[in-house]
Amino acid sequence: MSTIKTTCPYCGTGCGVEARVTPNGVDIAGDSGHPANFGRLCVKGSALNETVVPEGRLLYPRIRDERGERDTRRASWDEAMDRVADGFARIIDAHGPDAVAFYVSGQVLTEDYYVANKLMKGYIGSANIDTNSRLCMSSAVAGHKRAFGEDVVPVSYEDLDHADLIVLVGSNTAWCHPVLFQRIVKAKQRRPQMKIVVIDPRRTATTELADLHLPLRPGTDVMLFNGLLHALHTGGHTDVNFVDHHTHGFQGALSCAAEHAGSVAGVAAHCGLDPELLESFYKLFGETRKVITCFSMGVNQASTGTDKVNSIINCHLLTGRIGAQGMGPFSLTGQPNAMGGREVGGLANMLAAHMDLENPEHRAIVQGFWNSPRIAERPGLRAVELFEAIEQGRIKAVWIMATNPVVSLPNADQIKRALERCELVVVSDVIENTDTTPFADVLLPAHAWGEKDGTVTNSERRISRQRPFVEPAGEARPDWWALCEVARRWGHGDAFAYSGAHEIFDEHARLTATANPTPGSDASGPFRYLNLGGLTGMDRAAFDALEPVRWPVPPDGAAATDPARHAPFSDGRYFHPDGRARFVATPPRAPGHSPADDYPLILNTGRVRDQWHTMTRTGLAPRLASHTPEPFVDLHPEDAREAGIRAGELARISSRWGSLVVRARSSGEMPRGTLFVPIHWNAQFSSDARVGRLVNPVVDPVSGEPEFKHTPVRAEPFAVDWHGFVLSRQRLPMDGISWWTRMTGAQFTRYEVAGRQRIDNWPAMARRALGVRSEDTDWIEYVDSASGVYRAALVVDDRIEVCLFVSGRPDLPSRAWLSSLFQKDRIDNVDRIGLLVGEPLDRTSDAGPTVCSCFGVGQTAIVDAIRNRGCDSVEALGAALKCGTNCGSCIPELRKLLSGAEVPA
Repeated sequence: MSTIKTTCPYCGTGCGVEARVTPNGVDIAGDSGHPANFGRLCVKGSALNETVVPEGRLLYPRIRDERGERDTRRASWDEAMDRVADGFARIIDAHGPDAVAFYVSGQVLTEDYYVANKLMKGYIGSANIDTNSRLCMSSAVAGHKRAFGEDVVPVSYEDLDHADLIVLVGSNTAWCHPVLFQRIVKAKQRRPQMKIVVIDPRRTATTELADLHLPLRPGTDVMLFNGLLHALHTGGHTDVNFVDHHTHGFQGALSCAAEHAGSVAGVAAHCGLDPELLESFYKLFGETRKVITCFSMGVNQASTGTDKVNSIINCHLLTGRIGAQGMGPFSLTGQPNAMGGREVGGLANMLAAHMDLENPEHRAIVQGFWNSPRIAERPGLRAVELFEAIEQGRIKAVWIMATNPVVSLPNADQIKRALERCELVVVSDVIENTDTTPFADVLLPAHAWGEKDGTVTNSERRISRQRPFVEPAGEARPDWWALCEVARRWGHGDAFAYSGAHEIFDEHARLTATANPTPGSDASGPFRYLNLGGLTGMDRAAFDALEPVRWPVPPDGAAATDPARHAPFSDGRYFHPDGRARFVATPPRAPGHSPADDYPLILNTGRVRDQWHTMTRTGLAPRLASHTPEPFVDLHPEDAREAGIRAGELARISSRWGSLVVRARSSGEMPRGTLFVPIHWNAQFSSDARVGRLVNPVVDPVSGEPEFKHTPVRAEPFAVDWHGFVLSRQRLPMDGISWWTRMTGAQFTRYEVAGRQRIDNWPAMARRALGVRSEDTDWIEYVDSASGVYRAALVVDDRIEVCLFVSGRPDLPSRAWLSSLFQKDRIDNVDRIGLLVGEPLDRTSDAGPTVCSCFGVGQTAIVDAIRNRGCDSVEALGAALKCGTNCGSCIPELRKLLSGAEVPA
């Protein structure tokens, strides 16, 4: 099969991918011609081939005949669509259009988003359509609209190559946007005078590149940037001409900053920073013309998220550092199509094509274009309040697409209660068993990556194609198709008669150009920056051939020389009616909940390097499981000591809203009083690690984005009688195990387990739990009852099938060495002896913990290269072992090993 160019489905970088189906599976490579990545992929992108597999797929529609029944049954698409259409119609007729809702995702394509938004707002007549993008980017959207009048990101990736100062705020870019981070690394290598400042409470992998790290107190970003605004003005860095001619609100924002943040010493004390460190940052920002401030979840995910965004933008407006090469505020998007969803109005407070829901003229334009019977007239419910309304009975039907809200939303047990009460729950997904699918009355199989056909838009406004390269699994269909089937059943078939994604994209592009005069044309009136008029009229072949393109793309010949087409705001025009940008006064506010005696610590949540969201895709890939194989809590050593928690043991973390149990670690990244838990684990992969249960439901009053970064919690030991792990070629039930977590390995599944019940007869317990039969005679076993150590392995035809290792302590044998035995067709006597003694007889056969997931390089090989092969730099290690030469995410760990900080004795 020929190579198909498509786009990565993970973060908002939007990397180009080349996929080729072979007799052995799928080969994946970076697309060297794609301007987002020029061929580079991170480890998640590189491992996409391991996720194009049939395991776990939802293959057919399924229906629950009666509420309260445990199981669903297979159904035809016609029966499922009838059930959805009739159920929604019945509820709308009885209770009105606001009694139903869609909850969609930044994982769906722009075309899916467009059809969902059109159906809900134009044909149902409600704005109750929201998205999981509300959880990551809505504060950036609100900040952009307040400042610029339109949700426009004014920076491109090329700008990173030209900046003299890059400020990374609330972003572990090295792990969450690794390809972009490596672009910054390369730029700094070319121009060592470039400076990098990282503003983050944690000392993450990103800080390894920083010239300056400001570990501010959580929730104090607005104070820090208000202080910067004041310092820039008093230091003589105000661009008076720009402020006078292109902005409004300067004096109000400056007065607010002076009132609350007029003293560097006061700001430093409030933010928990060294005053000299803060002064250095203010001075560096003031004296550097080409500054880009990149921000992400640490800014957005807060009850003050929108104010954080505007406090950053204020500093760029004050200095005029916007609208030119190498400068500006830059929102790093979290999801692959969060930007595309914003283009088509996929949030409850937006209309399509960047038009405003509360603007009567805009509503008339959209309704007229759609020729729809109605149009939503007021904002709908945003994610958190939407599920609160479901629990209260105000929303009686919900259609969830491509997202897992029982895991990802805050106060996640409330989501369970809401879905249990909801009269009709429809879930479209690619995976049959998630934490959300058990609540579905109708399950609809959707296209997965590799089957999808449409577009996504990345962080720099670049539209790219996702193209199919494998046949859909089972009876999977596009989300837009299912929506159109419901519309057809309601009598709106003519308005939803699309033959393919290209026709939906064409309609979307035409709407962006409707009532939208281009700058420089003879037409008068305000214009919208989002304009895809130059992409209209494409047939299927032209759509299939579409190259990555950054909007706006106005109609051919229109404003072709307008510099603002490629550099927003370069002409000084903004999208408020008067053409001026807005300063926004941002008085500092405390987070929604403060620590107290019963909950003295602050929980921060986020991603780890090799996983993504709720692991429905990345959890399939063995390569992505080895770096961080189990959920954890990272605490400051003193906080751990005070709580009586030891590294490597289990800890319970509790808040007012819920609790979890995870492995404790003290990495050195955390400041006192804070802890970090990753967002990914859920009931499919662990017994008790769903961190959304703990997160408080407070939201930003402007954007509706939840406060994922600041929940008061307490930590305490979770005592167990034994620790263990299992490696098995077959999936095993975990019933009756106090604590467990699961990961996918190469030809095995790994379980970490622990129990609170005393086991007196481990041999009998092991045989029963592992399904060992009486005729299985090649059973290797070691028992030391005095120390609580037990080891066992089943070998069939000299091939290891399953092994179990148990101890009263958590320091168990190396999983890396045992994992390697599952790659062998036959194990030898030396391996058997190793199974009995609990370690390899040849120490070099133990790769140790994975450091470089791209090339599977473990710590043992790296340490050996440092000690015995003269590798004294990251480059030397890369030349010898290839580690660090692909995505670069492991480079900070390589540096620690080189420094001796993490080299085992």
